[in-house]
Amino acid sequence: MKIEVELEADGRWLAEIPELPGVLVYAESREKAVSKVEALALRILAERLENDEIIPALDRVFALPA
Repeated sequence: MKIEVELEADGRWLAEIPELPGVLVYAESREKAVSKVEALALRILAERLENDEIIPALDRVFALPA
């Protein structure tokens, strides 16, 4: 998943993953923003898995033998 990072006019860094609506964070540094958005994305994906929601991107990560 692509992470987009941008420096705001007030000096904060914004990081988001457009493929996951709502996965957007602000931080004081670029590195911290990236770290925080990755952690948030993983929490969102875990919650979706627990609620039996389909996550097409994970089809390439996990495999079940036939």
